[in-house]
Amino acid sequence: MDPLFTPWRMPYLTAHGNGGCVFCSALACSDPAEALVVHVGNENLVLLNRYPYTNGHLMIAPKQHASALHALSAEGRTEIMDLLLDAQKVLSALYAPGGYNIGMNLGACSGAGITDHLHIHVVPRWEGDTNYMAVLAETRMIPEALEETWRKVRNGFGGIA
Repeated sequence: MDPLFTPWRMPYLTAHGNGGCVFCSALACSDPAEALVVHVGNENLVLLNRYPYTNGHLMIAPKQHASALHALSAEGRTEIMDLLLDAQKVLSALYAPGGYNIGMNLGACSGAGITDHLHIHVVPRWEGDTNYMAVLAETRMIPEALEETWRKVRNGFGGIA
């Protein structure tokens, strides 16, 4: 098996190394646009991934700094699933993806880049959105600026009834 190197992700993984947790830092930030936070619930927050795989790549994380689902309250676990549904509704309305990759990596051996604060990735996908630019040219093709995606998705969460 050949290793696949993704050096563009390291700045994200180490950006908050001296400043604490990425998710806790985002929650504490006074500027949601700077932190890419699109929604804050009672128990969880939703934010854009700063180094997305595709446009609209969201992460849902508990406000509580926890590495395991069983550490969350029942309310927190329920809300995280409700926010997952809301994320799909918003992204479907905005971008009409053909499908989603949704998942969690819990623990370093599972591939988690951030091991001490659990989070769910919500990655919209479209037919033909895979290519070899990232592998061959060390370039990821994201057709929309993060600021524009943030504006759209934040407004989308505001419109959920």
